[in-house]
Amino acid sequence: MSTDVLSDVLRAVRLTGAAYFSVEARAPFAAEALPAREVAPTVMPGVEHVLEYHLVTEGTCWGGIVGEEPVLLQEGDFIVFPQGDAHVMSSSPRMRGAVSIDTYRRPPGSQLPFSLREAGGGGPRTQLVCGFLGCDARPFNPLLATLPRTIRVSTREGGGWLESLARLAVTESAGGRPGGESVLARASELMFVEVLRRYLGSLPPEQTGWLAGLRDPFVGRALAVLHDRPAEPWTVESLAKESALSRSALAERFTHLVGEAPMQYLTRWRMQLAATLLRSRNVSVFEAAMEVGYASEAAFSRAFKKVVGLPPAAWREGQARQEAPAEGSVR
Repeated sequence: MSTDVLSDVLRAVRLTGAAYFSVEARAPFAAEALPAREVAPTVMPGVEHVLEYHLVTEGTCWGGIVGEEPVLLQEGDFIVFPQGDAHVMSSSPRMRGAVSIDTYRRPPGSQLPFSLREAGGGGPRTQLVCGFLGCDARPFNPLLATLPRTIRVSTREGGGWLESLARLAVTESAGGRPGGESVLARASELMFVEVLRRYLGSLPPEQTGWLAGLRDPFVGRALAVLHDRPAEPWTVESLAKESALSRSALAERFTHLVGEAPMQYLTRWRMQLAATLLRSRNVSVFEAAMEVGYASEAAFSRAFKKVVGLPPAAWREGQARQEAPAEGSVR
């Protein structure tokens, strides 16, 4: 493939990380997290979607979505809640903890991660590094829709640099050194990418979804060329030729795995690229239209409004208002 599609998507949806808590607790304990949408304005202002993660750096605990069966986590386990569900980390299954938005408020001038010592008993000690990953959800994030509500990966399995990143997270979260906040933020992003790669490798053959399409040799090739050259005047016929399949075979295979037809996917991906241009670069609506493959500003504006719900200029103004730091907030 000429394009690393997963990296392309992660760039376009502006993946960003933050390590927030360094937790030490002794059994019995229960730490409950609010739904990510409720804490997002406090922990990552201006971010559309927030995922929470936890890395067990010492001991064992249970982790799971509120109301569902938790999983046992051991030292070196990394658990992510991609859809932002409320969840509990506890010394025993089916425990509940107190929740408060005040826990997430960051005093001005403080350095992340916060060091928390959960009130518990005199049992075995557990230590965690907990944080958030932010990304765009709209106009189009093909990755987010295909992820489950919980992903668990062990840094002990498979070797590689996930274990090294975990050790780095342990060192930086305890050190309070200058630059540690940025190091932990980047480390959390890298750990998440490796978690995605391991999750992708574990998918069963019958799995469908965008990641399953990425793994398929024919649909993966189609996705790669669409991401490599999104502004080209693609048709199903020309895309099928690039993918070494017939037109009907590619259309059927692509739709089955990805969940939408190739040209519908291309339109939505172009809108995500255009949104990134409009939001992060000083380009006009006309320039954004040309860069993503539209021959006229009018045609692009119609397509953008159909996908996003607003004309490009109005959408950009709304994004600028949403992303402006609130008075007194810490970015």
